[in-house]
Amino acid sequence: MSELATQPSHRAIPAIDAERVRRDFPALHQQVHGKPLVYLDSAATSLKPQVVIDAVTQVYAEDCANIHRAVHLLSQRATLAYESARGKVQAFLNAPAKKEVVFVRGCTEGINLVAQAWARPRLGAGDRIVVTHLEHHSNIVPWQILCQQTGAELVVVPITDAGEVRLDDLEAKLDERVKLVACSHVSNSLGTVLPVKAIAERAHAVGAKVLLDGAQAAPHVPVDVQDLDCDFYVFSGHKVYGPTGIGAVWGREALLSEAEPYQGGGDMIRSVTFERTTYAPIPSKFEAGTPNIAGAIGLGAAIDYLEGLGRENVAQREQELLAYGTEALKSVKGLRLVGTAPEKIGVLSFVMEDAHPHDIGTVVDAEGVAIRTGHHCTQPVMERFGVPATARASLGVYNNEADLDALVKALIKVQEMFS
Repeated sequence: MSELATQPSHRAIPAIDAERVRRDFPALHQQVHGKPLVYLDSAATSLKPQVVIDAVTQVYAEDCANIHRAVHLLSQRATLAYESARGKVQAFLNAPAKKEVVFVRGCTEGINLVAQAWARPRLGAGDRIVVTHLEHHSNIVPWQILCQQTGAELVVVPITDAGEVRLDDLEAKLDERVKLVACSHVSNSLGTVLPVKAIAERAHAVGAKVLLDGAQAAPHVPVDVQDLDCDFYVFSGHKVYGPTGIGAVWGREALLSEAEPYQGGGDMIRSVTFERTTYAPIPSKFEAGTPNIAGAIGLGAAIDYLEGLGRENVAQREQELLAYGTEALKSVKGLRLVGTAPEKIGVLSFVMEDAHPHDIGTVVDAEGVAIRTGHHCTQPVMERFGVPATARASLGVYNNEADLDALVKALIKVQEMFS
């Protein structure tokens, strides 16, 4: 049974009304270069539904006050909404406790938090951190910095020609020296869904902890951190239809409690004198200074929106579009898909004969189609497949078959220009 198929059911509601969903996203109702916008870059960031825009606007229009610090009504309302958003993240991840959710700027800050607050005081020379060849730079560089600081070693699990991580290759890297396995739940450049539940089981067998980068999974599939049995899970708000500059770390209570603050400031303390500071309990210990209050409340609105659609329905709809898009792109002469793992979410990376990905992106943009081109902050993946870059079309809940048809039509223009 696939990793996706083992995800638990959160709710059962009718299938998605695709046209109604599209009406929820005002950015879709514009023209670029005189053509209707086709947005196929959701892996970079998602468009925002009106309810999220309204939630953020309301904070600044009516409840613009700092949290946790005042007794006046505006501060009370802002604090209540901020902490309510934390509870929504807890439910979104099926986390055991609300205090295990720490708000951060996004996945990158979340991984750095775990690296510096939990791992740095505990790792030393001879210890190992295992990552996969599929990782985004944000799940490579923080561990390289940590290795330089502690003398630990970074170990990389290879991937297959299809872009998969094989469990036997992982097991060959695991022994008692491994203290942490840090890997993506879903690859941003190839769309591969990693077997993260099995990875966690094998990592725990040698005593290692597990961090999952959920940036590309949280918008597309239900996530249950208790079922996955990971130790840390991070995701970014702007990829789940929420604002930029907000994200969350979930960590087991015991691990977060034993971790040390990675930055100091207001609202993260219990008491301060010039001789000594004692720290607040989790999660405040990791939220120094004024947080992104409007961002957190907007993230809560985005979670409400996704839950209202039904996350199983979102996953099913995007799988239908992925299948449609895969066959449609195969019809384009000279196009080669990069990343063909059987378990994927809606990411279509490709190269074309005689056309550089940047040229592909420019030509299709002129047709109103927004895709991503480049190395996608995964240069090791590009090196593995022997390409400098790819063009990448990535799906969101607002896409439909007509969007993919428009992409194919634009790619035929690319073919005609460069062949």
